[in-house]
Amino acid sequence: MTAADPSPIPWPTIGWVVSWYASNIGVLLLNKYLLTNYGFKYPIFLTLCHMTACSVLSYVAIALMKVAPMQSVRSKVQLAKIAGLSVVFCFSVVCGNVSLRYLPVSFNQAVGATTPFFTAVLAFLMIKKREEWVTYSTLIPVVAGVIIASGGEPSFQLFGFIMCVTATAARAFKSVLQQILLSSDGEKLNSMNLLLYMAPIAVICLLPATILMEKDVVGITLDLARKDIKLIWYLLFNSSLAYFVNLTNFLVTKHTSALTLQVLGNAKGAVAVVVSIMIFKNPVSFMGMLGYGLTVVGVILYSEAKKRYTVKN
Repeated sequence: MTAADPSPIPWPTIGWVVSWYASNIGVLLLNKYLLTNYGFKYPIFLTLCHMTACSVLSYVAIALMKVAPMQSVRSKVQLAKIAGLSVVFCFSVVCGNVSLRYLPVSFNQAVGATTPFFTAVLAFLMIKKREEWVTYSTLIPVVAGVIIASGGEPSFQLFGFIMCVTATAARAFKSVLQQILLSSDGEKLNSMNLLLYMAPIAVICLLPATILMEKDVVGITLDLARKDIKLIWYLLFNSSLAYFVNLTNFLVTKHTSALTLQVLGNAKGAVAVVVSIMIFKNPVSFMGMLGYGLTVVGVILYSEAKKRYTVKN
């Protein structure tokens, strides 16, 4: 092999990418199954289970297994910033889970693909971060695709759509907020340590919300489990997968790059759509697929434009 030949991709890296895809798509499909097909209509409690698992497994992975070096919180101010991020993160996950009760996974992914649009808009409004006009122009097909997909979606439901858009905007808001709050070298945390501190705060926020908004959900869950013990295993496996998504995301980024992760993420959305349609058999129109395809193309063009053109501040 000459120096000009590309190096083969190591098998461990391929393994982490496959694991990231499997866990990401798996938790999405299992969320959909539990919240609609299985009839477990408690998205806030489901999110609470996810965050509890992330709290426990994050500590095991960092403190005991040394997957990432432990980073400490240096001040009360930094902790307050992390708490703010946790609330936004928590809100986005709850809204995303609520939307899955009303929308098929394929349409959920189409709306979720518009995250770059919300990120670009919020970055401009909050931190005056400007991009080249070419970069902004690539967001037109991103939004147009969702509009077309919405018009052609046989299972369109307005409340579910609003929740999905809210979840997407909240994810973008959390990303921009993280740039603002944890931008100094002394405050930066890698994604695993950030999750370690965010997840327990999310549990504290979700607990009263679950008690107030999903009354007696624990009793109902136990009653359902007595009739079908598989529910407990579904919840345990689903919650573990929710953590594994974050772990494999971190490891894929570590073994490749953030840019590669972005490209893989675009492809993952398309794979999730195909797999969900095959499993749930939800009706899909030509206009719906055309709209989603246009959104994916727009996201890819946006990524390319971000690489080629210098950001203006």
